[in-house]
Amino acid sequence: MTFVYPTAPTADLAGKILLVPIVSTANVAQLAADLLIATLELQQIAILDPTYCIPVVGGREDGLHGITTPIEPHILFYGKSRKQEFTDALLGFAQTSQFSAVLFLSGMDLSNRTDAQMLTPKYQLRLPQHKSSLEGTPLQNLERLPIPAYRSPPSPGSSEENTAIPFIPGGGLTRRTLNSIPSEWAIPTASLLQFVLEGDNAADAALLASVTAKVIDLNITPGEWKEPSSWKAGLFGSPHDQTLYG
Repeated sequence: MTFVYPTAPTADLAGKILLVPIVSTANVAQLAADLLIATLELQQIAILDPTYCIPVVGGREDGLHGITTPIEPHILFYGKSRKQEFTDALLGFAQTSQFSAVLFLSGMDLSNRTDAQMLTPKYQLRLPQHKSSLEGTPLQNLERLPIPAYRSPPSPGSSEENTAIPFIPGGGLTRRTLNSIPSEWAIPTASLLQFVLEGDNAADAALLASVTAKVIDLNITPGEWKEPSSWKAGLFGSPHDQTLYG
């Protein structure tokens, strides 16, 4: 089954870094992706197979021609019964496209932090085969930046001390996806995780986007982030008509 449907002249993805925002707590990963796309003025090059998702469509950013689909890069509403199918298709896409690295972005439920995790909201999580070093790869900045490795206590009712990928509270498909990567996987891969609370998460998104930019060597300072126009009405809805209140 075809997973990728190009919408622009064929782009060579070999050697590029794939950023995957996972639907998770506060949608902070999608909001961070919004900032990266708007600031870097990235262009859509394809739509991924939406059959794994709840069927929804919407308008495109800034009135551009066409429609937005559920798996087109910002927000993914996946069907619960097809989680593993989607995960396998996504990993297959990463391999066949010959990306030089894969970086997953995910939010985590702030209420599940341990005492030891109170000092910073951001963490990194690597595959077992990449824990020793990422030097010489597009993700080598993870070796230098002050981003601690993520560790989690066992999830309720289970024992996970020996689990390679720990429990990620509110992390959506992050753990399933990382657990689905085979041991022979050669693409440098890691995940950036950030503890957040549901609410106005624009600042959280800017933090996650800034950390992402530093990891993959994008020269963007925190004050340079450009919010997409859809945030003006689409993020929290249109303002109420004040005449309703007299």
